[in-house]
Amino acid sequence: MTTETTETRTGATPTADAAPAAPGGRARRLEAALTPRRRTLLLTALCFATMLAVGMQGWVSVGLGGFDLGIFDQGVRGYAHFGLPVSTLKSFHHEFPPGFSLLGDHFSPVLALLAPLYWIWDDPRSLIIGQSLLFALGVPLIRRITAHCFAAAEPRTARRAADLAGLVHALGWPLLVAARVGFHEVAFAVPLILLMLERGLARRYGTVVLAALLLCCTKEDLGLMVGAYGLVLLLRTRRTQDRAGRFTGLGLLIGGPLAAAVAIKWLIPAMGGEPGYYWNYTALGTDGGDALRHLLHNPFLLVQTAFDQPLKPLLLLWLFGSVLLLPLRSATVLCLVPLLAERILSSNPNHWSVARHYDSMLWPVLLVSAVEVLGRLSAADRPEPLVRRARLMGLGVAGIALVAAVPIGLAQLAVPSSWAPRASEAALVRAAALIPDGASVEADNQIAPRLTARTDVVLVDGTPRGREYVLTRSDKRSFPFKTDKEQAARIELLLAHGYRQVWAEDGVVLLHREGSEPVPGEHVPGPGSKPVQDEVPSDVGHDLFRG
Repeated sequence: MTTETTETRTGATPTADAAPAAPGGRARRLEAALTPRRRTLLLTALCFATMLAVGMQGWVSVGLGGFDLGIFDQGVRGYAHFGLPVSTLKSFHHEFPPGFSLLGDHFSPVLALLAPLYWIWDDPRSLIIGQSLLFALGVPLIRRITAHCFAAAEPRTARRAADLAGLVHALGWPLLVAARVGFHEVAFAVPLILLMLERGLARRYGTVVLAALLLCCTKEDLGLMVGAYGLVLLLRTRRTQDRAGRFTGLGLLIGGPLAAAVAIKWLIPAMGGEPGYYWNYTALGTDGGDALRHLLHNPFLLVQTAFDQPLKPLLLLWLFGSVLLLPLRSATVLCLVPLLAERILSSNPNHWSVARHYDSMLWPVLLVSAVEVLGRLSAADRPEPLVRRARLMGLGVAGIALVAAVPIGLAQLAVPSSWAPRASEAALVRAAALIPDGASVEADNQIAPRLTARTDVVLVDGTPRGREYVLTRSDKRSFPFKTDKEQAARIELLLAHGYRQVWAEDGVVLLHREGSEPVPGEHVPGPGSKPVQDEVPSDVGHDLFRG
C-alpha cells in the first residue's frame, strides 16, 4: 500500500529542488550527477569523437593526400616492422639519396610509439585514430591545470572554469584544422606540452623533464620551446625556496636549445637529411651565421622581416585577439616566442596562415596562459567587480573559440556532401582498385595514402620515375603540379614512350608501362642526389584562413 506525501494530498507546491520543471533545479541535479571524473570522461570522449569525425571525413572524401598522411603512414609502418621510417613518397619527390629516412627530415623518433596501432590495423586511418587520441588526452590535463590555477577561487567557479576549459580544448579550432589536414608528428606536442605545464604547476619536476625530453623527440624545434619554459620556471621560482624548480628551469633553458642544435646539426644529417634544408629565412641571411651577422649590423632587420607581409601581423592578431590578449599577462606565453618567431620570420608563405597544423602546437600554451590569468583574477579574495569581469572575459574567450570552431571544422561535419568524394576523387579510388598488389606506382597525391599499404608508391610529380603504373589526372591540378596542363603534358609524354592507357574516367587516367624505352627526363634519386624543396604556388600566402 502506497502513501502519499503531504504536498500531494494537500495540493501544496513542491519546493524548487524537488520541482522537475524548475530549470535551476535541473541544472543543479545534472551538475551533482556529473562528477568531475564523469565530466572529464565526457569531454575527453567529445574531443576524440569530434577529431576522429573530422579526420575520417577527410579520408572518405579523398581529401587527405600523400603529403602528408601517406608520408607518415609509410614511416610508422617502417617502425611497425622494426625498421627505419622510410617514405618513398617523401624521398623520391624531394630527391633525397638512398638511405634517407624521415628522421632525416624532422627528428621525430616519438612516432615509433604509434607502431602498435599498425599491429592492430595496418592502415593509414590508424594514424587518424592515434592523432584523435593524442588530442583527447589534453582534456584531463587542461582540467587539472585549471584546478591548479583556480585553487584560490570559489569551488563552484573553479568547477565551471574546468568544465569550460575542457570544452574549449575539446573543440579547439587549431585541433580541428590539424585533424582536417591529416596527420602530423606534432600531434604528440599537444598532450606533452600540457603535461609539462601541468606538472610544472604541481612542482613535479621529474615528469616535467620527461615531458620535455619527449617534446625534443617530437620535432627538433620544440627544444626551443622547452628552453623557453625553462626560462618561465626560473622567473617563477627566483624569489621562492623552490630550488628544484630553479634547477629544473636552468636545465631546460640550457638543455632544450642544446637538444635542438644537436638534432639539427648532427642527428638529422646522419639520417640522410640535408643541412640547411629547412632554412626559410633568406631575408635575414643565407644561413644562421649569416643571419646573426646581419642582425648585429642592423637589428631593425628583425622587425622589418617580421612585418614584411600582411598575413604576418594578421596571424598574431588572430592568435592573441581570439583569446582577448589574456596570454600576454602570463609568463607562460614566453613558450610561444620561438615557434612564432619561426613562422613570422619565415619567407615560406605556408607558415603565415592558420589553415595548417602549426597552430596545434601553440594552442596548449595560449589556452593555459589565458587560464592562468583568469585564475588569478578569480581568486576569492579579489574584489567582486574584478571577479565578475574575469568571469565575463572567460566566457568571451570560450565564446570566440567555440564560434570559430563552427566554420573552421564543425559545420562541415553536418554537410552530407562533405562526406562523399567529388567525381574526380571518386574516379581515383576506382582506378586505384585496378592496380595489383605489389606493383610499383606513380600516384596522384590524393590517392597515394590508399596505395601505401599494398604497393610501392611514389608521388607523380615533375620527374618521370619509370614505374609500372601511373595514376594521375589531366584536368584538375594536383600537388605538386602548378597547372593541370602540366599533368596533361605528362600523360602525353608517357603515352609516346612505352605507356598504354588502361583506364580513364572523369579526367583520371591510369597508365601501364608496356615498353622498355626510357622516358625523356626519367630519373631515380641516387647516392649523389641533391635534395630540393617545392616551389610554393603563387596563390598561397594571401588568405589567413586558406592553405
